[in-house]
Amino acid sequence: MFLTNQDIIELTAWRRRLHAMPEISGEEIATAEEVQGFLADTGPDRVVTGLGGTGVAVVYDSGFPGPTVLFRAELDALPIEEVGTPDHRSKIPGKGHMCGHDGHMAMLAALGRQFGRERPKRGRVILLFQPAEETGAGAAAVVADANFREMAPDYSFSLHNMPGLPLGNAWLKDGIVNCASRGLRISLAGRTAHASMPETGISPVPAVATLMPALTALSQGSIATGDLVLATVTHASIGEPAFGIAPGHAEVWVTLRTMTDSQMEALTTRAENLVREISAAGSLECEMDYHDIFGHCENHAEAAGMLRVAMDAEGVPHDAGETMRGSEDFGRFASVSKSAMFFLGAGENMPNLHNPNYDFPDDLIPIGTRIFTRVARDILG
Repeated sequence: MFLTNQDIIELTAWRRRLHAMPEISGEEIATAEEVQGFLADTGPDRVVTGLGGTGVAVVYDSGFPGPTVLFRAELDALPIEEVGTPDHRSKIPGKGHMCGHDGHMAMLAALGRQFGRERPKRGRVILLFQPAEETGAGAAAVVADANFREMAPDYSFSLHNMPGLPLGNAWLKDGIVNCASRGLRISLAGRTAHASMPETGISPVPAVATLMPALTALSQGSIATGDLVLATVTHASIGEPAFGIAPGHAEVWVTLRTMTDSQMEALTTRAENLVREISAAGSLECEMDYHDIFGHCENHAEAAGMLRVAMDAEGVPHDAGETMRGSEDFGRFASVSKSAMFFLGAGENMPNLHNPNYDFPDDLIPIGTRIFTRVARDILG
């Protein structure tokens, strides 16, 4: 690895600068500009902006035929107020890099420095800074973008830091690594009434009281047996905040989660039928729509094997780990390339991802960079 101590100092400072200026999904304009500015002096052969919205692809081309290898990091932060007290804490109220995407970007920037100094011997490297991972919209938008289709990666790689694992240890497995999930928003419409005469209206309260436990009861199975089905009610609202009005409208939000996309199809059918049945029994109209749609993420055996070889060569401890309940839109890249991602331990006593006091451990920057560099050099020379 060609990173110097000064590189590590500058990459760490840049990661902390990103941490202080978080932007949520779809709004990553300043973050994308930061990426372009930080990598400008590495002399990339091509920079593509606006991918899937605000995404940036930075290309280092050997000038010779060979595979195209893509590495992906995420641009977006979360709508979470940071409560930690680092010097580089978020300066944006209500927003924070509570998932470590700032650290993932620093690793790709480290790759940019290395391939700026020495191009691959064949093929090309693409560093993709992807928007809107947290909503599940970003990867789909990038893959659908005509400018991205022209890039046509042969291999795509990604990582995610993982609190709870020893620092610098990795989980890497073949097959399914992240579950499919989607948010189902249910709107129930009846008719308001005076609170003294509720019988003259049509209230959604009984339906909501029935619906929430009925949706939760759809949950069954487990990761271990490969048949996990999980329905989690995340939000509900009924009527107006007034004592004089019997409600005529309600919303229930539920996150549906399965291990595979085909299992998700079955779960959505069951959930929708349940909603229609309960709303009809209460003489209510119902509408349903979906948000934050993630397909399952599945590692290609060849690509995962390349990561495994790189970890062994770099002395990074690893085992297979387990399929994660959480979702990840990197799975979209499997439709256009042989893809694989792994989880890199952020420390056993770290706050969990999405906790308001989470902060990416800077010691992971050189470790993740070494793995990705080794993979790229093994494929491209």
